[in-house]
Amino acid sequence: MITKAIVERYEIEAFLTLAEELHFGRTAERLRVSTAHVSKTIKGLERRVGTVLFERTSRKVVLTPVGSALREELRPAFDRIQQSIRNAKRAGLEVRGTLRVGYFGSAGGRYLLEVGERFQARYPECTVRITELQLSDGASRLRNGEVDTMLCCYPMFEPDITVGPVLYGEAKMLAVAAGHPFAERASLCLEDLAEVTMIQNPPALPIDFDEYHHPKQTPSGRPIGQGPVAATFQEILALVGAGKGAYLTTEQAPLYYLRPDVSFVPVLDAPPLQFSLGWLTTGLTPRVHAFVQAAGDMTNSRTE
Repeated sequence: MITKAIVERYEIEAFLTLAEELHFGRTAERLRVSTAHVSKTIKGLERRVGTVLFERTSRKVVLTPVGSALREELRPAFDRIQQSIRNAKRAGLEVRGTLRVGYFGSAGGRYLLEVGERFQARYPECTVRITELQLSDGASRLRNGEVDTMLCCYPMFEPDITVGPVLYGEAKMLAVAAGHPFAERASLCLEDLAEVTMIQNPPALPIDFDEYHHPKQTPSGRPIGQGPVAATFQEILALVGAGKGAYLTTEQAPLYYLRPDVSFVPVLDAPPLQFSLGWLTTGLTPRVHAFVQAAGDMTNSRTE
């Protein structure tokens, strides 16, 4: 149960203003209320505190020792609160216009749409535009300004791109032709990849990232066959379905890309694909910062 604060904000504001002016009339003018309202507020505060804070005569108003001590303690804290509120208002005013967010694959698009709804509820002056990216052009479209931030996969080795905290992860699965012997297996391990030819990502994909998620050899050092190159995920699945090779993807693929000629089998010891938002290190605008915060809040709410 939440208990009511002992002292209300308006009482603190009235007290600090009267402590500066030492005059009920001028205090009322600054606060845009009546003198009687100021007097009633201060009396109520004194009752809450349990002692007199001002000595009042027909000629003057002065702080008591307790009132003076209270002013010295309250003023810095109140000023910090006021500044924080001003900062929040300023940030809110800056989060407007259009924010362009890129993603890879249908699962990423759905996730970003959910984040976008949360974001726009907070910042109705800012429109979120979700754009699908291809494996070969994500970083370049971020660099040339076509998107402001994008859903990235760990690890990210681009020196000019900053990546935020992990938002969610997906376990790995191997996409194989429906008629392949592996399609009958309940699960696989990385060592099994020596028995298949792997469809290759486009050369534009960072080498370190590709090697981490699509290794060229098994953990024991056996070579993994290298198959044809594909530029998009749809091309990859078409090649897999035609029996031209296999491809390491994630557990979301069967939900969004189910095909009669492709089967998806869990690879139990493969590192998961972890997703986060990335942006140009020089491009952390208030809009991007606010969107990253909204995504983090949504992730936290799901784990609580």
